[in-house]
Amino acid sequence: MDGRLSPRESAQLVAQHSRDVRVDGPGVQKVAELLLAKVAEPGLRVEGWKSLHELNPQAADEAAVNWVFVADTLNFSFWAEQDSRKCLVAYKGQAYSGYWALCAALHRALDEGIPITSASYYATVTLDQVRHVLRSDTDVPMPLIEERHRILNETGKILLQKFEGSFLNCVKKSGKSAQKLMHLVVENFPSYRDVAEFEGNKISFYKRAQILVADTWSVLEGKGDGCFEDISSITMFADYRLPQILANLGALKYSEELLEKLIEGKELANGSKQEVEIRGCTVWCVELIRDHLLELIDKAGKKASREINSVLLDYYLWDYARDHREDMKAIPFHRTRCIYY
Repeated sequence: MDGRLSPRESAQLVAQHSRDVRVDGPGVQKVAELLLAKVAEPGLRVEGWKSLHELNPQAADEAAVNWVFVADTLNFSFWAEQDSRKCLVAYKGQAYSGYWALCAALHRALDEGIPITSASYYATVTLDQVRHVLRSDTDVPMPLIEERHRILNETGKILLQKFEGSFLNCVKKSGKSAQKLMHLVVENFPSYRDVAEFEGNKISFYKRAQILVADTWSVLEGKGDGCFEDISSITMFADYRLPQILANLGALKYSEELLEKLIEGKELANGSKQEVEIRGCTVWCVELIRDHLLELIDKAGKKASREINSVLLDYYLWDYARDHREDMKAIPFHRTRCIYY
């Protein structure tokens, strides 16, 4: 697209020229070895997306695909300014934070009879209605509510105009290609155009477009319209949690200057050099972990019933980061407030 490097090409370029972040070979091997023991677990299988997460849709139908589309359209910027003060959404007796607070809010709205996953509703939804749908059960609101409202309106109108109001129609146009679906999303929906400039090159991360493809693959269980033969071409999703866990596990190394900024809680602007280096090196790091893990699986003679891909590694590591949050405090996540992740 427009001469821009793909997410994988972008990551390789960034990793080659990065000054404040580097991928550490021994650290990559260590993470691959950690994952080798987990290859048979649900967290590294496409089925784990449903079986391990009660808030993900359990069906594999058009309604579930449309739910995924809305969730990923709003899947950005959940980090709290202070750990002690978070946006929380209570649903069925449990309080959820971060991305899961969004998922809980969508389910709560549907239970209240609000058709939040219907394009004809969210194309014209008001700011007050969005505030109600995404309301927090604490005094800390979900960040960027005005942006979420604007994006819902914009995206809903485009989905109605171009795809008869159903994201499944967009999926069908991809011809079972993950790459084609990613490009259809980026071409048609402006808020998914997660791009940057680096060392004079046009690069892309397409975090939400890629996670949308991955979640569509997962909700459809890799079957039917979701049988993407090239799913392994999708990279991990460059966010703020994965760099943190990879840095804490030693697979990413930060310069003293950058580390100091993170510890002080300084925000990095979206598209700034250090932010791009963190994201690009994270993507490349996961690509190398995957390659090394596949070699280890081969050497161990383990029968992997499917190819381990970067999507599954991202899902697993993201869950691992949440489960080991207390162990991840030595190197904080980078703070960037934007609509792309």
